[in-house]
Amino acid sequence: MKRELEYVFAALRFFTRLPVPAWVGHDAEQLNHAARYFPLVGILVGAIGALVTELAALALPIGVAVLLGMAATVLTTGGFHEDGFADSCDGFGGGWDKGRVLAIMKDSRIGSHAAIGLGLLLLTKWNVLVEIDATFGPPLLAMTLVAGHAVSRLASTVLIRFLDYVRDDDSSKSKPLARRMTGGELAIAALCGLAPCLLLPPADLLAALAATALVTLFAARYFLRRIGGYTGDCLGATQQVAELAFYLGLLCNFS
Repeated sequence: MKRELEYVFAALRFFTRLPVPAWVGHDAEQLNHAARYFPLVGILVGAIGALVTELAALALPIGVAVLLGMAATVLTTGGFHEDGFADSCDGFGGGWDKGRVLAIMKDSRIGSHAAIGLGLLLLTKWNVLVEIDATFGPPLLAMTLVAGHAVSRLASTVLIRFLDYVRDDDSSKSKPLARRMTGGELAIAALCGLAPCLLLPPADLLAALAATALVTLFAARYFLRRIGGYTGDCLGATQQVAELAFYLGLLCNFS
């Protein structure tokens, strides 16, 4: 039990900027097993975003409140996944072969593909969340945020389970995610990722999960075709797009 708790805190330390107890330590083995709790971290990140959104909405227009909630999640993760999405936009948008794609993604500079892609992603996410609130009210928006952050991180863990990690350099910050997950670890991730979905109406949830599954399948096939597997940036990109797909699925079904 203590070992599993260490894995939880290791995931929290790796995927967010939140503090963890000093007794957890920095064992490399912890990071190798931390991905199973990636969706659990998503629950926490989503809850922080939902709390900030709801508190801000008490005094500010909902559009501003949603923007502040989004900012809170970015601050919590240090923009970890947004950075991966931006790097993926540059890499796959500007690279024609595997070597060039990986080289561009590793470049810390932001290009036109990244700027345009990230801007459109965040703007669309903001607009969809505002529409969900306008149609169904604050309680559903809060539950949607928690579920969306959890399910989208489950989407990323699916890639870890079924695809190969394609970088072979030890300097990669996502090297701990290179070990392929076991079926049992994926089951833990699925339990954590799908649990918040119980807060949403089943009929409406179906469209959201279907949209997320389709995006995850497309991402897996695309990454496999272009570079033969995934990188840490690919996981971040999948999380971001899957989160948006979850929200869009809910909104489409609601409409």
